[in-house]
Amino acid sequence: MPSRVDPLADMIRKLTSLNKLNDEEVAGIRSLPLRPQRFRAGATIVSTGQLISECCLLVEGYACRHKLASDGGRQIVSFHMAGDILDIQHLLFDKADHNLQVISDSEVLFFPMRDFRRLLQERPEIGKALWRDCLVDASIFREWVLNVGRRDAKMRIAHMLCEFAFRHEAAGLGSPDRFTLPMTQEDIGDATGLTSVHVNRMLRALTEEGVIARTGREIRIADWERMKQVADFDPDYLHIAA
Repeated sequence: MPSRVDPLADMIRKLTSLNKLNDEEVAGIRSLPLRPQRFRAGATIVSTGQLISECCLLVEGYACRHKLASDGGRQIVSFHMAGDILDIQHLLFDKADHNLQVISDSEVLFFPMRDFRRLLQERPEIGKALWRDCLVDASIFREWVLNVGRRDAKMRIAHMLCEFAFRHEAAGLGSPDRFTLPMTQEDIGDATGLTSVHVNRMLRALTEEGVIARTGREIRIADWERMKQVADFDPDYLHIAA
């Protein structure tokens, strides 16, 4: 059984924030047959080209989606945290076109795709919530393209930290003012198109300028207004419910 008392709580809370679900719809989600599995940091959940028959829900820890270039270089295209369904696209596509990897020790719940499809047919309001979740993902992808393509190195790192802080709070994982980064500097570099050495320089610069305070992977936002200015950050693209 999953280690958490209510492993579906974060998913239900997130979907309800996207589209109010009634008791019957929540009960339908809770009726899904679940297969929990724990992964160590760095493990791959799904590989490119893999045929998919189960959905996977991240209930503990952090994960990323990434693609590999022909030379082996990795481009991280998204980060994920508790409550995120990691492969909604496989409701319609049966083959993975990217990799899913955990970046911390994590727990994932798997449930059969056929059961999930049947539930969505019976309870279309759940499908509407998932559709909105997909649109939020698309909005975040667009912002990531802008971040990597048009912002300088310091702005990229600052923007990634702002996004993580806002999403961390929205997921109920703690204050946006102080948090521990689950990703390594290599992970951050692969998400922002920078080397780990350059990431370290930019984190140091943000610290020296008094925008953040840093102890290891623990980050404290010392000046939010300045941080948003440095990052060119506007949280509207996250579509977080008030």
